[in-house]
Amino acid sequence: MSSNLATKLREGTQKAHTMAENVGFVRCFLRGVVEKNSYRKLVANFYFVYNAMEEELERHRNHPVVSKVYFPELYRKATLETDLAYYYGPSWREQIAPSKAGQGYVDRIREIANTQPELLVGHSYTRYLGDLSGGQILKGIAQRAMNLSEGEGTAFYEFDEIQDEKGFKQTYRASIDEAPVDEAMADRIVEEANDAFGINMQLFQELEGNLVKAIGQMLFNTLTRNRRRGSTELVTAD
Repeated sequence: MSSNLATKLREGTQKAHTMAENVGFVRCFLRGVVEKNSYRKLVANFYFVYNAMEEELERHRNHPVVSKVYFPELYRKATLETDLAYYYGPSWREQIAPSKAGQGYVDRIREIANTQPELLVGHSYTRYLGDLSGGQILKGIAQRAMNLSEGEGTAFYEFDEIQDEKGFKQTYRASIDEAPVDEAMADRIVEEANDAFGINMQLFQELEGNLVKAIGQMLFNTLTRNRRRGSTELVTAD
């Protein structure tokens, strides 16, 4: 049985995907403007989100629909723990908490897991395929922007158990096409995936204020240094 769910998800989320990429925080990130404090808050939110999603995927791994996206090699919780230890230190668990949008994301995952587990497919598709598709590019941007050494703070983008990313994505899409869903449920899964993009946008938007302040402070510091340098040069010239 084939539901063409993979195609419906790809085509049905194109607009939401484009909108998410145009959120200020994401546009800055893609252009190489990444502020470490804002980024580590995003990593912290992701930790709570992926922890919830992976717990629910495990709980429903034998569900006829959810089982089609049961790929533990995609799980990100352990990699996020590694990154959090880098950004916050060994006591990271005591220092982090989900933001308002992050908690809303977690609550939504828990809600559908208890009422309509099939919709977890929409969340798995939105996050994991995005992570897998752009992981190496985003890793490189993060490393350059935050002056990170190889292996520092970017474990989230590493999928050590997946050697052929393109081949894996084909396997993933073929698997969800086998999900026993009717047209109505397929439409609901696509709708949930679009909602997931929307919640991700809220996560990014929460960080924009911090990013703008950080960029403003960096510009102020640069201008201040230049002015001081100029004053010193004038005194030396006299």
